Amino acid sequence: MQTLAADLYPLKDRPKIQAKLSTVWAVSAVAGPGLGGVLAAYADWRWIFLINLPIGAVALWLIVRHLHEPAREPASGTRARVDWAGALAVFACGGVLLTALVQGGVAWPWLSAPSLALFGTGLVLLVAVVVIERRAAEPIMPGWVWRRRTIAAVNLALGALGLLMVAPTVFLPTYAQAVLGLAPVAAGFVLSVWTLSWPVSAALSQHVYRRIGFRNTAVLGIGTAALLLAAFPLLPYPGEAWQPTLLMLLLGAALGLFQLPLIVGVQSTVDWAERGTTTASVLFCRQTGQTLGAALFGAVANGVLATRLGGANDLDSVTRALEAGTAGDAVRHAIADAVHAVYLGAAAAAALAFAILLLLAPGSSRSSRTTTPPPRPRTTRPSRTDRPSPGGAVAEYCRGGRTGACAVRVPWLGRRG
Repeated sequence: MQTLAADLYPLKDRPKIQAKLSTVWAVSAVAGPGLGGVLAAYADWRWIFLINLPIGAVALWLIVRHLHEPAREPASGTRARVDWAGALAVFACGGVLLTALVQGGVAWPWLSAPSLALFGTGLVLLVAVVVIERRAAEPIMPGWVWRRRTIAAVNLALGALGLLMVAPTVFLPTYAQAVLGLAPVAAGFVLSVWTLSWPVSAALSQHVYRRIGFRNTAVLGIGTAALLLAAFPLLPYPGEAWQPTLLMLLLGAALGLFQLPLIVGVQSTVDWAERGTTTASVLFCRQTGQTLGAALFGAVANGVLATRLGGANDLDSVTRALEAGTAGDAVRHAIADAVHAVYLGAAAAAALAFAILLLLAPGSSRSSRTTTPPPRPRTTRPSRTDRPSPGGAVAEYCRGGRTGACAVRVPWLGRRG
Protein backbone atom coordinates (compact mmCIF):
# COMPACT_ATOMS: atom_id res chain seq x y z
CA MET A 1 0.00 0.00 0.00
CA GLN A 2 2.86 2.40 0.74
CA THR A 3 4.27 1.80 -2.74
CA LEU A 4 0.88 2.20 -4.41
CA ALA A 5 0.37 5.51 -2.64
CA ALA A 6 3.71 6.73 -3.98
CA ASP A 7 2.94 5.52 -7.51
CA LEU A 8 -0.58 6.90 -7.76
CA TYR A 9 -0.24 10.28 -6.05
CA PRO A 10 2.23 13.15 -6.49
CA LEU A 11 4.41 14.33 -3.65
CA LYS A 12 1.99 17.16 -2.80
CA ASP A 13 -0.93 14.79 -2.12
CA ARG A 14 1.03 11.85 -0.76
CA PRO A 15 1.08 12.87 2.93
CA LYS A 16 -2.72 13.16 2.99
CA ILE A 17 -3.09 9.72 1.42
CA GLN A 18 -0.53 8.18 3.75
CA ALA A 19 -2.30 9.78 6.70
CA LYS A 20 -5.60 8.25 5.58
CA LEU A 21 -3.92 4.86 5.41
CA SER A 22 -2.54 5.44 8.91
CA THR A 23 -6.03 6.37 10.09
CA VAL A 24 -7.38 3.04 8.85
CA TRP A 25 -4.61 1.30 10.76
CA ALA A 26 -5.38 3.36 13.89
CA VAL A 27 -9.10 2.58 13.78
CA SER A 28 -8.37 -1.10 13.24
CA ALA A 29 -5.87 -1.13 16.10
CA VAL A 30 -8.50 0.30 18.45
CA ALA A 31 -11.52 -1.68 17.21
CA GLY A 32 -9.77 -5.00 16.53
CA PRO A 33 -8.93 -6.05 20.11
CA GLY A 34 -12.41 -5.07 21.31
CA LEU A 35 -14.11 -7.01 18.54
CA GLY A 36 -11.86 -9.97 19.21
CA GLY A 37 -12.80 -9.92 22.88
CA VAL A 38 -16.50 -9.84 22.02
CA LEU A 39 -16.15 -12.77 19.60
CA ALA A 40 -14.14 -14.80 22.10
CA ALA A 41 -16.64 -14.12 24.90
CA TYR A 42 -19.97 -14.46 23.08
CA ALA A 43 -19.26 -16.53 19.96
CA ASP A 44 -16.23 -18.75 19.51
CA TRP A 45 -12.51 -17.96 19.54
CA ARG A 46 -12.22 -19.40 15.99
CA TRP A 47 -14.19 -16.43 14.68
CA ILE A 48 -11.24 -14.21 15.56
CA PHE A 49 -9.56 -15.81 12.55
CA LEU A 50 -12.58 -16.67 10.41
CA ILE A 51 -13.87 -13.09 10.36
CA ASN A 52 -10.81 -12.12 8.33
CA LEU A 53 -12.00 -14.23 5.39
CA PRO A 54 -14.99 -12.05 4.37
CA ILE A 55 -13.02 -8.88 5.15
CA GLY A 56 -10.17 -10.08 2.97
CA ALA A 57 -12.59 -11.04 0.20
CA VAL A 58 -14.08 -7.53 0.18
CA ALA A 59 -10.61 -5.99 0.11
CA LEU A 60 -9.61 -8.22 -2.81
CA TRP A 61 -12.76 -7.29 -4.73
CA LEU A 62 -12.09 -3.57 -4.18
CA ILE A 63 -8.54 -3.94 -5.50
CA VAL A 64 -9.66 -5.82 -8.61
CA ARG A 65 -12.57 -3.48 -9.22
CA HIS A 66 -10.95 -0.10 -8.66
CA LEU A 67 -7.16 -0.40 -8.98
CA HIS A 68 -6.12 0.04 -12.61
CA GLU A 69 -2.51 0.77 -13.46
CA PRO A 70 -1.13 1.55 -16.92
CA ALA A 71 1.00 -1.17 -18.42
CA ARG A 72 4.71 -0.42 -18.15
CA GLU A 73 7.30 -2.20 -20.22
CA PRO A 74 10.95 -2.36 -19.16
CA ALA A 75 13.32 -0.18 -21.14
CA SER A 76 15.22 -3.23 -22.35
CA GLY A 77 12.06 -4.82 -23.69
CA THR A 78 12.58 -8.00 -21.67
CA ARG A 79 10.06 -9.21 -19.14
CA ALA A 80 10.91 -8.75 -15.46
CA ARG A 81 12.08 -11.87 -13.65
CA VAL A 82 11.15 -12.74 -10.07
CA ASP A 83 14.06 -13.50 -7.78
CA TRP A 84 12.60 -16.67 -6.28
CA ALA A 85 15.94 -17.94 -5.00
CA GLY A 86 16.68 -14.65 -3.26
CA ALA A 87 13.20 -14.50 -1.73
CA LEU A 88 13.53 -18.03 -0.37
CA ALA A 89 17.01 -17.32 1.00
CA VAL A 90 15.89 -14.11 2.74
CA PHE A 91 12.86 -15.90 4.18
CA ALA A 92 14.95 -18.81 5.47
CA CYS A 93 17.68 -16.57 6.90
CA GLY A 94 15.21 -14.27 8.62
CA GLY A 95 13.15 -17.15 9.97
CA VAL A 96 16.13 -18.95 11.47
CA LEU A 97 17.68 -15.85 13.06
CA LEU A 98 14.38 -14.59 14.43
CA THR A 99 13.60 -18.00 15.91
CA ALA A 100 16.98 -17.96 17.62
CA LEU A 101 16.38 -14.49 19.03
CA VAL A 102 12.80 -15.11 20.16
CA GLN A 103 13.38 -18.55 21.73
CA GLY A 104 16.86 -17.87 23.13
CA GLY A 105 16.74 -17.42 26.88
CA VAL A 106 13.13 -18.69 26.95
CA ALA A 107 12.90 -22.17 25.46
CA TRP A 108 16.61 -22.82 25.98
CA PRO A 109 19.69 -20.97 27.33
CA TRP A 110 21.47 -18.52 25.02
CA LEU A 111 24.68 -20.56 24.94
CA SER A 112 22.99 -23.95 24.56
CA ALA A 113 23.40 -26.22 21.55
CA PRO A 114 20.05 -25.32 19.91
CA SER A 115 20.74 -21.60 20.22
CA LEU A 116 24.27 -21.84 18.82
CA ALA A 117 23.09 -24.11 16.01
CA LEU A 118 20.38 -21.66 14.96
CA PHE A 119 22.73 -18.68 15.04
CA GLY A 120 25.34 -20.61 13.06
CA THR A 121 22.76 -21.67 10.47
CA GLY A 122 21.52 -18.08 10.25
CA LEU A 123 25.01 -16.76 9.53
CA VAL A 124 25.52 -19.36 6.81
CA LEU A 125 22.19 -18.43 5.25
CA LEU A 126 23.13 -14.73 5.48
CA VAL A 127 26.24 -15.41 3.42
CA ALA A 128 24.08 -17.36 0.96
CA VAL A 129 21.72 -14.38 0.67
CA VAL A 130 24.63 -12.07 -0.21
CA VAL A 131 25.96 -14.49 -2.83
CA ILE A 132 22.55 -15.12 -4.42
CA GLU A 133 21.60 -11.44 -4.51
CA ARG A 134 24.91 -10.47 -6.13
CA ARG A 135 24.32 -12.94 -8.94
CA ALA A 136 20.60 -12.29 -9.44
CA ALA A 137 19.56 -10.28 -12.49
CA GLU A 138 16.83 -8.50 -10.49
CA PRO A 139 17.57 -9.15 -6.81
CA ILE A 140 14.83 -8.86 -4.21
CA MET A 141 17.25 -7.16 -1.80
CA PRO A 142 19.81 -5.39 -4.00
CA GLY A 143 23.01 -4.00 -2.55
CA TRP A 144 22.21 -0.42 -3.51
CA VAL A 145 19.61 -0.14 -0.72
CA TRP A 146 22.58 -0.18 1.67
CA ARG A 147 25.13 1.64 -0.47
CA ARG A 148 23.00 4.78 -0.85
CA ARG A 149 23.32 6.87 2.28
CA THR A 150 19.75 8.16 2.36
CA ILE A 151 18.15 4.73 1.99
CA ALA A 152 20.58 3.09 4.40
CA ALA A 153 19.92 5.79 7.01
CA VAL A 154 16.16 5.36 6.71
CA ASN A 155 16.49 1.57 6.89
CA LEU A 156 18.44 1.77 10.15
CA ALA A 157 16.27 4.54 11.62
CA LEU A 158 13.03 2.63 10.99
CA GLY A 159 14.68 -0.50 12.37
CA ALA A 160 15.24 1.46 15.59
CA LEU A 161 11.59 2.58 15.41
CA GLY A 162 10.46 -1.04 15.34
CA LEU A 163 12.70 -1.71 18.32
CA LEU A 164 11.26 1.07 20.49
CA MET A 165 7.64 0.29 19.54
CA VAL A 166 7.87 -2.94 21.54
CA ALA A 167 7.98 -1.03 24.85
CA PRO A 168 4.45 0.41 24.69
CA THR A 169 2.75 -2.29 22.60
CA VAL A 170 3.96 -5.26 24.67
CA PHE A 171 4.74 -3.97 28.16
CA LEU A 172 2.42 -1.02 28.75
CA PRO A 173 -0.79 -3.13 29.09
CA THR A 174 0.89 -5.27 31.76
CA TYR A 175 2.04 -2.12 33.56
CA ALA A 176 -1.46 -0.63 33.41
CA GLN A 177 -3.07 -3.73 34.91
CA ALA A 178 -0.41 -4.74 37.42
CA VAL A 179 0.80 -1.34 38.65
CA LEU A 180 -2.14 0.98 38.00
CA GLY A 181 -4.75 -1.68 38.78
CA LEU A 182 -6.79 -1.05 35.64
CA ALA A 183 -9.19 -3.49 34.03
CA PRO A 184 -8.16 -5.00 30.66
CA VAL A 185 -10.42 -2.65 28.69
CA ALA A 186 -9.07 0.44 30.45
CA ALA A 187 -5.51 -0.81 30.04
CA GLY A 188 -6.14 -1.20 26.32
CA PHE A 189 -7.34 2.40 26.14
CA VAL A 190 -4.11 3.64 27.74
CA LEU A 191 -2.24 1.97 24.88
CA SER A 192 -4.63 2.85 22.08
CA VAL A 193 -4.43 6.63 22.47
CA TRP A 194 -1.14 6.76 20.58
CA THR A 195 -2.86 5.26 17.54
CA LEU A 196 -5.14 8.30 17.57
CA SER A 197 -2.47 11.01 17.70
CA TRP A 198 -0.08 9.23 15.31
CA PRO A 199 -2.14 9.61 12.09
CA VAL A 200 -3.16 13.17 12.98
CA SER A 201 0.47 14.13 13.44
CA ALA A 202 1.42 12.32 10.23
CA ALA A 203 -1.23 14.23 8.29
CA LEU A 204 0.11 17.55 9.59
CA SER A 205 3.77 16.63 9.08
CA GLN A 206 3.73 17.91 5.50
CA HIS A 207 3.45 21.47 6.78
CA VAL A 208 6.59 20.90 8.83
CA TYR A 209 8.83 19.15 6.32
CA ARG A 210 7.97 21.62 3.58
CA ARG A 211 9.70 24.21 5.73
CA ILE A 212 12.55 22.34 7.41
CA GLY A 213 12.92 19.21 5.27
CA PHE A 214 12.29 15.51 5.68
CA ARG A 215 15.34 14.73 7.76
CA ASN A 216 14.96 17.62 10.17
CA THR A 217 11.28 16.81 10.69
CA ALA A 218 12.16 13.19 11.48
CA VAL A 219 14.94 14.33 13.82
CA LEU A 220 12.48 16.58 15.63
CA GLY A 221 10.00 13.72 16.00
CA ILE A 222 12.42 11.07 17.19
CA GLY A 223 14.19 13.49 19.53
CA THR A 224 10.88 14.29 21.19
CA ALA A 225 10.05 10.58 21.34
CA ALA A 226 13.35 9.87 23.10
CA LEU A 227 12.56 12.46 25.78
CA LEU A 228 9.04 11.09 26.29
CA LEU A 229 10.27 7.51 26.61
CA ALA A 230 12.98 8.57 29.05
CA ALA A 231 10.34 10.41 31.11
CA PHE A 232 8.26 7.25 31.68
CA PRO A 233 10.45 5.91 34.53
CA LEU A 234 9.97 9.26 36.29
CA LEU A 235 6.25 8.61 36.77
CA PRO A 236 5.26 8.19 40.44
CA TYR A 237 4.37 4.80 41.85
CA PRO A 238 1.65 3.70 41.44
CA GLY A 239 0.51 6.93 39.82
CA GLU A 240 -2.67 7.83 37.97
CA ALA A 241 -3.89 6.42 34.67
CA TRP A 242 -3.88 9.83 32.96
CA GLN A 243 -0.10 10.13 33.34
CA PRO A 244 0.99 7.27 31.02
CA THR A 245 -2.01 8.04 28.81
CA LEU A 246 -0.73 11.59 28.26
CA LEU A 247 2.77 10.30 27.52
CA MET A 248 1.40 7.84 24.97
CA LEU A 249 -0.68 10.55 23.32
CA LEU A 250 2.40 12.75 22.93
CA LEU A 251 4.52 9.78 21.84
CA GLY A 252 2.13 8.99 18.99
CA ALA A 253 2.31 12.61 17.84
CA ALA A 254 6.12 12.53 17.92
CA LEU A 255 6.36 9.29 15.96
CA GLY A 256 3.92 10.65 13.37
CA LEU A 257 6.49 13.35 12.65
CA PHE A 258 9.18 10.68 12.39
CA GLN A 259 7.94 7.77 10.30
CA LEU A 260 5.87 9.33 7.52
CA PRO A 261 8.40 12.01 6.45
CA LEU A 262 11.07 9.33 6.20
CA ILE A 263 8.92 7.05 4.05
CA VAL A 264 7.72 9.85 1.76
CA GLY A 265 11.21 11.30 1.56
CA VAL A 266 13.02 8.08 0.74
CA GLN A 267 10.40 7.18 -1.89
CA SER A 268 11.08 10.51 -3.59
CA THR A 269 14.79 9.79 -3.95
CA VAL A 270 14.24 6.90 -6.37
CA ASP A 271 12.43 6.41 -9.65
CA TRP A 272 9.41 4.23 -10.30
CA ALA A 273 11.39 1.05 -10.98
CA GLU A 274 13.17 1.23 -7.61
CA ARG A 275 10.34 2.55 -5.45
CA GLY A 276 8.84 -0.82 -4.52
CA THR A 277 12.20 -2.27 -3.50
CA THR A 278 13.05 0.82 -1.46
CA THR A 279 9.72 0.81 0.37
CA ALA A 280 9.94 -2.92 1.02
CA SER A 281 13.45 -2.57 2.48
CA VAL A 282 12.49 0.12 5.01
CA LEU A 283 9.34 -1.74 6.11
CA PHE A 284 11.29 -4.98 6.37
CA CYS A 285 13.83 -3.27 8.62
CA ARG A 286 11.06 -1.88 10.82
CA GLN A 287 9.48 -5.32 11.22
CA THR A 288 12.87 -6.88 11.96
CA GLY A 289 13.44 -4.23 14.61
CA GLN A 290 10.15 -5.15 16.28
CA THR A 291 11.13 -8.80 16.46
CA LEU A 292 14.57 -7.95 17.84
CA GLY A 293 12.94 -5.64 20.36
CA ALA A 294 10.58 -8.35 21.59
CA ALA A 295 13.50 -10.67 22.28
CA LEU A 296 15.82 -8.02 23.72
CA PHE A 297 13.33 -6.21 25.95
CA GLY A 298 11.79 -9.49 27.06
CA ALA A 299 15.21 -10.57 28.31
CA VAL A 300 15.67 -7.19 30.03
CA ALA A 301 12.29 -7.39 31.79
CA ASN A 302 12.84 -10.96 32.92
CA GLY A 303 16.31 -10.09 34.21
CA VAL A 304 15.01 -7.17 36.27
CA LEU A 305 12.22 -9.31 37.71
CA ALA A 306 14.63 -12.06 38.67
CA THR A 307 16.92 -9.53 40.35
CA ARG A 308 14.15 -7.74 42.26
CA LEU A 309 12.34 -10.89 43.35
CA GLY A 310 15.43 -13.01 44.00
CA GLY A 311 14.48 -15.95 41.82
CA ALA A 312 13.93 -17.25 38.31
CA ASN A 313 10.71 -15.27 37.83
CA ASP A 314 9.68 -14.05 34.41
CA LEU A 315 6.99 -11.66 33.27
CA ASP A 316 4.52 -14.41 32.31
CA SER A 317 4.68 -16.17 35.68
CA VAL A 318 4.39 -12.87 37.56
CA THR A 319 1.38 -11.85 35.45
CA ARG A 320 -0.34 -15.17 36.22
CA ALA A 321 0.28 -14.60 39.92
CA LEU A 322 -1.32 -11.17 39.67
CA GLU A 323 -4.36 -12.59 37.90
CA ALA A 324 -4.72 -15.23 40.63
CA GLY A 325 -4.47 -12.58 43.33
CA THR A 326 -1.43 -14.16 44.99
CA ALA A 327 1.05 -11.36 44.25
CA GLY A 328 1.92 -8.67 46.77
CA ASP A 329 3.13 -5.08 46.54
CA ALA A 330 6.74 -6.22 46.08
CA VAL A 331 5.76 -7.93 42.85
CA ARG A 332 4.04 -4.79 41.61
CA HIS A 333 7.14 -2.75 42.38
CA ALA A 334 9.24 -5.30 40.49
CA ILE A 335 6.97 -5.05 37.44
CA ALA A 336 7.18 -1.27 37.54
CA ASP A 337 10.99 -1.46 37.66
CA ALA A 338 11.05 -3.96 34.78
CA VAL A 339 8.83 -1.79 32.57
CA HIS A 340 10.89 1.28 33.47
CA ALA A 341 14.04 -0.52 32.33
CA VAL A 342 12.34 -1.46 29.05
CA TYR A 343 11.32 2.16 28.45
CA LEU A 344 14.88 3.30 29.08
CA GLY A 345 15.99 0.80 26.45
CA ALA A 346 13.36 2.18 24.06
CA ALA A 347 14.67 5.70 24.74
CA ALA A 348 18.15 4.46 23.85
CA ALA A 349 16.77 3.05 20.57
CA ALA A 350 15.20 6.46 19.82
CA ALA A 351 18.52 8.15 20.57
CA LEU A 352 20.19 5.69 18.18
CA ALA A 353 17.76 6.63 15.41
CA PHE A 354 18.43 10.32 16.18
CA ALA A 355 22.17 9.77 15.78
CA ILE A 356 21.73 7.71 12.60
CA LEU A 357 19.81 10.50 10.88
CA LEU A 358 22.31 13.15 11.92
CA LEU A 359 25.41 11.15 10.98
CA LEU A 360 24.36 9.08 7.95
CA ALA A 361 21.71 11.12 6.14
CA PRO A 362 23.08 13.37 3.37
CA GLY A 363 24.11 16.91 4.21
CA SER A 364 22.76 20.14 2.81
CA SER A 365 25.49 20.37 0.21
CA ARG A 366 23.77 17.54 -1.69
CA SER A 367 20.17 18.35 -0.89
CA SER A 368 19.35 21.09 -3.36
CA ARG A 369 19.90 21.99 -6.94
CA THR A 370 18.61 24.33 -9.60
CA THR A 371 17.54 23.24 -13.02
CA THR A 372 16.47 24.99 -16.17
CA PRO A 373 13.21 23.42 -17.32
CA PRO A 374 11.84 23.53 -20.85
CA PRO A 375 9.18 26.16 -21.64
CA ARG A 376 5.77 25.34 -20.25
CA PRO A 377 2.31 26.57 -21.23
CA ARG A 378 1.12 29.38 -18.98
CA THR A 379 -1.08 28.16 -16.15
CA THR A 380 -2.78 29.94 -13.31
CA ARG A 381 -1.33 27.63 -10.66
CA PRO A 382 2.23 26.46 -10.04
CA SER A 383 2.91 23.01 -11.43
CA ARG A 384 4.83 20.34 -9.64
CA THR A 385 7.06 17.55 -10.73
CA ASP A 386 8.23 14.68 -8.63
CA ARG A 387 11.59 13.52 -9.92
CA PRO A 388 14.37 11.69 -8.10
CA SER A 389 17.42 13.65 -7.07
CA PRO A 390 20.82 12.13 -6.24
CA GLY A 391 21.10 14.34 -3.17
CA GLY A 392 17.69 13.99 -1.56
CA ALA A 393 13.95 14.08 -1.96
CA VAL A 394 12.88 16.64 -4.54
CA ALA A 395 9.63 18.44 -5.12
CA GLU A 396 10.23 21.22 -7.63
CA TYR A 397 7.94 24.22 -7.83
CA CYS A 398 8.24 25.96 -11.21
CA ARG A 399 6.53 29.10 -12.34
CA GLY A 400 4.15 28.14 -15.13
CA GLY A 401 4.82 29.68 -18.51
CA ARG A 402 8.34 30.85 -17.66
CA THR A 403 11.74 29.36 -18.10
CA GLY A 404 14.41 29.70 -15.50
CA ALA A 405 15.59 28.12 -12.30
CA CYS A 406 13.22 25.93 -10.31
CA ALA A 407 13.74 26.19 -6.56
CA VAL A 408 13.90 22.86 -4.76
CA ARG A 409 11.34 23.42 -2.01
CA VAL A 410 11.30 20.04 -0.25
CA PRO A 411 14.84 18.66 -0.31
CA TRP A 412 16.16 16.25 2.29
CA LEU A 413 17.15 19.10 4.61
CA GLY A 414 14.47 21.65 3.82
CA ARG A 415 13.93 24.69 1.63
CA ARG A 416 16.97 25.68 -0.37
CA GLY A 417 17.54 27.88 -3.39
